[in-house]
Amino acid sequence: MDETILFDYWRSSASYRVRIALNLLEIPYRSVPVDLLQGAHRQPEHLARNPQGLVPALSIDGQLLTQSLAIIEYLAETRENSRLLPSTPLERQRVRALSHAIAMDIHPVCNLGVVSHVMRQSANPEVARLAWMHKFIGEGLKAIETMLGCPETGKFCHGDQPTMADLCLVPQIYNARRWGVDLSACPRTTAIADRCLDLPAFAKAHPDRLAPAIDAGR
Repeated sequence: MDETILFDYWRSSASYRVRIALNLLEIPYRSVPVDLLQGAHRQPEHLARNPQGLVPALSIDGQLLTQSLAIIEYLAETRENSRLLPSTPLERQRVRALSHAIAMDIHPVCNLGVVSHVMRQSANPEVARLAWMHKFIGEGLKAIETMLGCPETGKFCHGDQPTMADLCLVPQIYNARRWGVDLSACPRTTAIADRCLDLPAFAKAHPDRLAPAIDAGR
């Protein structure tokens, strides 16, 4: 069987999601770092993996996959008893809606390329970056808090088992805390994220735990 290889960056939210999924499904993999700060994602070697110049890329089952949510859905569809997506269409719709609200509406506005551009437009780049992060992450997570205020929410975003929505939520809460976003209006959201972090699959994927190993190329 071909080795599973994850081309990632330790602080990438999208890579973080896929690491959690691989851990939950107990799929052994090797991590190959793509240093975004050094521009490795724009080099021909990585562009051959992902023409968008993004991470992650996952080599699995003889294929090279991109886009974190598409990767997670592939794993959900090809691994038995994955539980990353619920069993009914309506439940899957809810999990996808929560996932997309984070991965497509909050995360892209706050990724490295966008924020770097914002900083270049300001006379005080650091102030501009913090204000940007606080506004868009804060507003986005307040909307997630409201979306989670329904009976379908359990111990996790949907029911009492982690789904793709939790895989998206945890990295976004990590980013919010990293940038000092006020999360006092999001008690339900933060409680779910903290509950996830008590699980070994989530804890093992945490950026702060992986940074030394990934930076050393292990």
